[in-house]
Amino acid sequence: MALTRRRAAASLAALPLALAAPGTATASAPQARSQNARTTVYLAGDSTAAAKQPTAAPETGWGMALPFFLADDRFTVANHAVNGRSSKSFYDEGRLAPILAALRPGDLLLVQFGHNDEKTEDPARGTDPGTTYPQYLRLYLDGARERGARPVLLTSVERRKFDAAGTAQPTHGAYPDAVRRLARAERVPLLDIQASSIALWQRLGPEATQGYFNWLEPGESPNYPAGLQDNTHFQPHGAIEVARLVARELAAQQVLRPRDLRRLNAVIPDSWITW
Repeated sequence: MALTRRRAAASLAALPLALAAPGTATASAPQARSQNARTTVYLAGDSTAAAKQPTAAPETGWGMALPFFLADDRFTVANHAVNGRSSKSFYDEGRLAPILAALRPGDLLLVQFGHNDEKTEDPARGTDPGTTYPQYLRLYLDGARERGARPVLLTSVERRKFDAAGTAQPTHGAYPDAVRRLARAERVPLLDIQASSIALWQRLGPEATQGYFNWLEPGESPNYPAGLQDNTHFQPHGAIEVARLVARELAAQQVLRPRDLRRLNAVIPDSWITW
C-alpha cells in the first residue's frame, strides 16, 4: 500500500516523545536560535555514516569524520545514523522523531540511505526505488521543513567493486537515480556522493581502495582476528575521504559557505578518529 503524506504525518505525530534521545528537546514547536548558537548538522543514515563502538574498530562511519571539515565555532554534528537501517526501518522504529523534536530553524538534516533499502527480501527494510523509497524520504524532507530546518539529500556512498579490467562498478541500481529525481522534484540540495565516491575509487584502483575499506589481514586487528574483506564499510582513512567528499559537495551546492568549512585540502591523520 502506498504511503501517503497524510498517513505518514499522522503516524509521525503519534510517535511517543519517549523515543527522543536523552538531552534532546521534546517541545512540539521549534525553539528559536540564539544569535551566537551553533548550527547543528543532523545525520540520518545507515552504517556507512554511523558512529562505531570500540569493538568495531577500525570500522569507521564517515559521519565520525565530518566534524573535521566544519568550522567548529559554527557547527555541531549530531550523528543519528544507525547500522543496518533503511529509510523505512529508521522511520518505522521512531528514529526520526527525536531528530525532528530537536531541530531548530536553520539546522541541517543530511539524509543518506539506500544500502539497506536494496534488501527487498526483508519487509522491515526493503523499499522500491520507484515508489516507497522516495515516499519515505519525503517524510524526512517534510519534517525538516516544517521545523524551519534545511533538508539535504545524499545518494548512497558507493561500495568497492571492480571488474576484471579494474573499472569501478556501480552497485546501487535504481536507488541513486530515485534520490536525484526526488531532489529535483522537491527542490532540495543534492549531494551526489554515489557519483563522487565511485570516481574516487576509480582513481585509486582496486589495490589502493583496500586501505580505504575495512580490509584487514589475519591478526591485524584484535576485533577481527581472522581478518576481514569488507567492501562496504570504511577504515579511518576511507571515512575521512568520504567525509571530505560530503564537505566539498556542501560547498559546491552552496549549502554552506567557504568560511563554514576548513581543511578541505589538508591531510587528516587517521589517528584523529576515536571510538
